[in-house]
Amino acid sequence: MYFCKDMQKIDSFRHQGLRSKMVEQLYHFGIDQPQVLDAMLAVPRHFFVDSALSHLAYSNLSIPIAAGAGQTLSHPYTVAQQTQLLQLQPTDKVLEIGTGSGYQAAVLCAMGIQVFSIERQQALHIFAKNILAELGYQPTLVFGDGFEGLPQYAPFNKIIVTCGAASLPETLTTQLAVGGRMVIPIGDAEQELFCYDKPSATAPLICTSHGKCEFVPMLQRTVN
Repeated sequence: MYFCKDMQKIDSFRHQGLRSKMVEQLYHFGIDQPQVLDAMLAVPRHFFVDSALSHLAYSNLSIPIAAGAGQTLSHPYTVAQQTQLLQLQPTDKVLEIGTGSGYQAAVLCAMGIQVFSIERQQALHIFAKNILAELGYQPTLVFGDGFEGLPQYAPFNKIIVTCGAASLPETLTTQLAVGGRMVIPIGDAEQELFCYDKPSATAPLICTSHGKCEFVPMLQRTVN
């Protein structure tokens, strides 16, 4: 049983059982990388949602974030799918665009990945920073504009974008290492999840589609 002191939250045996069922469901949905499933099993998702909705934390639903700010936590399947599509290696350095509650970053950290994450809403940035520290994870979290990426830490082996962009942000492609991959939802009224692979410094990116999806829009400028 895990007790998060400052957040006044407990990861009980009941929560762990519900999380186990969630992971079993993810496996039946096609998430079959053991590292991804183990990470989803390790991270207490109910810590990241509004306490009034904690009973729904392990359902395959999008749920309001505990920090508010009008944002939601993505479906567990969405988090798992994006993570699996990254095809992570132990030595990868990963940039996340849109920290949100910090749940996706926590899953990546639970996999032992070096994580850099940027968030444009200060309330979310602070919430994620606090809860990730409580859980013992140490990603590099930055309050800033996701469209700019983090050039000071580039290049990144993998980039994961957790909000829907109208088009592929060129600034982020320049921060992707050769041999790297970006997973990003693109579209306005309808979004589609894409992987972009960078075979060389000069060749065009290789794009593959992985179905329709629904994310909050990717917006510019920070919000205090």
